[in-house]
Amino acid sequence: MFGIMQVQEVEEDESEDEAAQEARKKPNPGGQLCYKVIVTNENGLQAADPNSIFLIDHAWTCRVAHARQQLQQVPGLLHRMANLMGIEFHGELPSTEAVDLVLEEMWKFNQTYQLAHGTAEEKVPVWYIMDEFGSRIQHADVPSFATAPFFYMPQRVAYTLLWPLRDLDTGEEVTRDFAYGEADPLIRRCVLLPWAPADLLDLSSSTPEPADEHYQAILEENKEKLPLAIKPAVYPCDHVFKVYTDVQQVLGHLSHPRFTFTQSEADAHILYHFSHLKDYRRLSRERPSVLLNQFPCENLLTVKDCLASVARRAGGPEGPAWLPRTFNLRTELPQFVSYFQQRERRGEDNHWICKPWNLARSLDTHITKNLHSIIRHRESSPKVVSKYIESPVLFLREDVGRVKFDIRYIVLLRSVKPLTLFVYDVFWLRFSNRPFALNDLDDYEKHFTVMNYDPELVLKQMHYDEFVPEFEKQYPEFPWKSVQAEIFQAFTELFQVACARPPPLGLCNYPSSRAMYAIDLMLKWDSRPDGKQVMQPQLLEVNFNPDCERACRCHPTFFNDVFSTLYLDEPDSCPVTRLV
Repeated sequence: MFGIMQVQEVEEDESEDEAAQEARKKPNPGGQLCYKVIVTNENGLQAADPNSIFLIDHAWTCRVAHARQQLQQVPGLLHRMANLMGIEFHGELPSTEAVDLVLEEMWKFNQTYQLAHGTAEEKVPVWYIMDEFGSRIQHADVPSFATAPFFYMPQRVAYTLLWPLRDLDTGEEVTRDFAYGEADPLIRRCVLLPWAPADLLDLSSSTPEPADEHYQAILEENKEKLPLAIKPAVYPCDHVFKVYTDVQQVLGHLSHPRFTFTQSEADAHILYHFSHLKDYRRLSRERPSVLLNQFPCENLLTVKDCLASVARRAGGPEGPAWLPRTFNLRTELPQFVSYFQQRERRGEDNHWICKPWNLARSLDTHITKNLHSIIRHRESSPKVVSKYIESPVLFLREDVGRVKFDIRYIVLLRSVKPLTLFVYDVFWLRFSNRPFALNDLDDYEKHFTVMNYDPELVLKQMHYDEFVPEFEKQYPEFPWKSVQAEIFQAFTELFQVACARPPPLGLCNYPSSRAMYAIDLMLKWDSRPDGKQVMQPQLLEVNFNPDCERACRCHPTFFNDVFSTLYLDEPDSCPVTRLV
């Protein structure tokens, strides 16, 4: 063990040359002042023991969605954070300007952890700022200490553990590596940008599709075993299928006479699972005639980073027109930073939306124009960052004004080879609750449309057959039939490229597989070369096993239609349109 560590404000030493002063000051999480945390020997101990461990308190813990509210409402929090970050703060009441400054600067101080258990909401990453002592510890490429968050369950309190990496003498500085775990020099340069500004304008922002090995690694990481080749199952035309499912909406609404439920997986002709299957090989070997509700390698559609990669087959390195420009923050961080800085230099809009790879309902999703925020979000969980749609097509709500809206279509994939794809004729709409503007980026009801999971939020619902005439009234130059044709063309192109290559580079051609996906999209204003304005579909995500509560409530035959199309090959009697 060793004695006391002190925070010292370091004055500029005139004997130091300019390069030495700059090296000492950057990166610096302490704003304008440069601080050192040093080892002292006030208790008589002469050296640091690598077996020593220290606890650092946390000054502020929050989830990003609640940060502004806490700064405005928790007594003393804004004042403490402003002082800790070197931000001037005068007066007692929180001002919008002071809150905005803290929200911008906090990404130089934030650390993160994530709970491993609990609900989806409880697993959203937590961000915290260490106390004044911990926040003064400076960066070093070869650090003297390491830190890690520690959650003490008996008290449900989090601390940061601090321990030395080597023997330390009295007077040595306590440092840590702000880019811990990153070995690649270019990635480290990007990760350290919040503290050490760097120009990456000369770096190419092109993002070609990853190599084949990338998809093989995903398959192995998912522990998915591809099926053996089988012949398609053939059932009599009057066969009654036994369905085993754990999907409550199917159990409650599938009433077609040619389907009956069984509680035994072994007896089932159709396995309709809520969760993803993994061992297709065993299933194909032991029960090749059992029909499924999913395809091997469908994560290429349903996981956001894979969706962006596969879509580049249709649009090249920049991606197709129907998908917002998207970067994988784990593998394409330098390209993103370069692209962000290029747009900034050209004076172009630079609002971005940061999303987890594999979460729905807008959880842990953040809109920002702060490059430091995006870089730091990379530390919390695997994420993509997509260009935020700055010019969305809006819908006039008489009770609110012109708001964002998105559209959900259900698509039914009957087979990969030959590609057979249907879309359900009914679609569903979701609306924001406040007029759209490119400000107040943490105002959920202005920028998001998912309102049905929070009972305190107003949920605006409109049936599609009400929406279409009202839309055409608001935009008479854009008949819905033409807009929908562009949407369907985007769906077609996506599934064509996703199914064109063999697994794991594309969806697997497994004859016993069928699937239902929900595709969420928005419309944005775009211009053609001739200057004519057009409504360009923007696909947002593809969902496996979507929530169909509204579909079942408004259209009681919904699952009868889905099962008839996918398992009976009787689409003509159902409200579906064949795309391919």
